[in-house]
Amino acid sequence: MLAATSAPLVAGIVAVVVIFLVVLTLSRMVRVVQQGTVGVVKRVGRFHRIHDPGLCVIVPFVDTLTRVDMREEPRVGDLQAVITEDNVSVMVNATIFSQVVDVRLALFEVSNYHVAVEQLARTALRAVFGGMTLDEALSGRQRINAELQDHMASATEKWGVRLNRIEIVDIVPPQNILNAMALQKEADQQKRASILQSEGQQQSAINMAQGDKQSNVLRAEGQKTASILQAEGEKQSAILRAEGFKEAQVRSGEGQAGAIAAVYAAIHQGDVTPELLAVLQLQGLEKIANSENTKLVVPVETAGLLGAAQALRSVLAAVPEGGGDSGS
Repeated sequence: MLAATSAPLVAGIVAVVVIFLVVLTLSRMVRVVQQGTVGVVKRVGRFHRIHDPGLCVIVPFVDTLTRVDMREEPRVGDLQAVITEDNVSVMVNATIFSQVVDVRLALFEVSNYHVAVEQLARTALRAVFGGMTLDEALSGRQRINAELQDHMASATEKWGVRLNRIEIVDIVPPQNILNAMALQKEADQQKRASILQSEGQQQSAINMAQGDKQSNVLRAEGQKTASILQAEGEKQSAILRAEGFKEAQVRSGEGQAGAIAAVYAAIHQGDVTPELLAVLQLQGLEKIANSENTKLVVPVETAGLLGAAQALRSVLAAVPEGGGDSGS
């Protein structure tokens, strides 16, 4: 009775064990490789093949499957202290964007390519920052990124890892350096403000000088134009006066010529006696004597004139006083 009851129990246990082994075998034989990764199959510890994403069947207990991520992986490093060329200690960290391009090299050329890339980045940071000053490091991040990538590329290629880019995240100088930089920045701003103010004053003075110069030029040109116009006016006035004087002289000459001609004609038409000529000469002398001249010039013929005057007086004396009435 005991043997009859133990046989089904043993059969059940064996069945459970068999099912367990079958499930275990299937679980170890059938694997799934996700998209973005590849499966590396090792058979008895040796590289066997690379399996693409999808369902992968391997030999259980003989083959092992290692999944490798083929996507670009960003790794942010911890802050580490580096010393610049001018002996300033700064805290730096960087983000490394790497990607596995050769799965076999990444698994079998280095024990852990993640750790290797991280440690290589730390040493590269020290080397690159040690070759530049603090000012160069703060203002040349692109240069640092390029030098880091060049420094690490040759080492990571043999690991089957490609460095796509390296970005410096933070560069933190000591607090005393930050304070000094702030003071320097403030001094630079004050210097620029002073320079801009002096340049503004200089430009203002130049503009004022140019304005004064233009004003003086315009004033001089105005004075020159006025002088030219005044000279032309005076010239025109002098010409008109000269022409008027000339016309007056011509008219006066013409009048004198007419008067002389009339007198001359009257003399020739009338019966002029020497006594009449003497009287006319005496009248002329009288006019000369009544002039404002201080000197009196008596011509040589005065004696004759005086004689003629004496004769005329005697003629007039011989006429009776009432002769005029009788004659009339």
